Amino acid sequence: MSSARPIRNTSKPRSGAMPRYINRAIYLVGMMPATWTFYLGVIDQLGADPMKTLERSLGLWALRFLIITLTITPLRDLSGVNLLRYRRALGLLAFFYALMHLSTYLVLDQGLDLDAIWADILKRPYITIGMLSFATLVPLAITSNNAMIRRLGGAAWARLHRWVYLAAGAAAVHYLLVVKSWTMEPVIYTMIVAVLLAYRVARRLRGRRRVTLASA
Repeated sequence: MSSARPIRNTSKPRSGAMPRYINRAIYLVGMMPATWTFYLGVIDQLGADPMKTLERSLGLWALRFLIITLTITPLRDLSGVNLLRYRRALGLLAFFYALMHLSTYLVLDQGLDLDAIWADILKRPYITIGMLSFATLVPLAITSNNAMIRRLGGAAWARLHRWVYLAAGAAAVHYLLVVKSWTMEPVIYTMIVAVLLAYRVARRLRGRRRVTLASA
């Protein structure tokens, strides 16, 4: 038997390993509300109008994840907590929920009746605004990978992903109009989005002012 001591593996884990695990956990936890809502639908526990409950629940979670995504930059600026590496996962969760919300409307509500869907888009402003929000999210989801960042270039990619502000604003208005009677919940969500968008505008104006003062 050899008397040599076993060689210990002293190499440190790769720096990107932990964020990957956290990202996977974000996806796993983030999909739990949808899984639970679909389960309640299967066992017929979504109330008197299960289709509407499912549709609104999925749409509300899309809005919540958009809000969380928009909160990351102010959180970093104001508290120093940097969660930017997880913003992509949160943004994609917002898109997945928006896709499930739209699919519920198209398949369960309208039965893929294209004429009825088109009539709804033209006749109901909240449908029009909701479609605008989803259409804005599609290119953001498609380009949410490193290959597209390299292909577009960092500056062009960043400009494209500012569309998330339009998507979030339209989603908040869509929710406000869907509820019709302006109860506290949709008003609060709309105010949160308005504050986050106002912060972005103020932050951008401050940046331009600093550049102007530096050049002067």
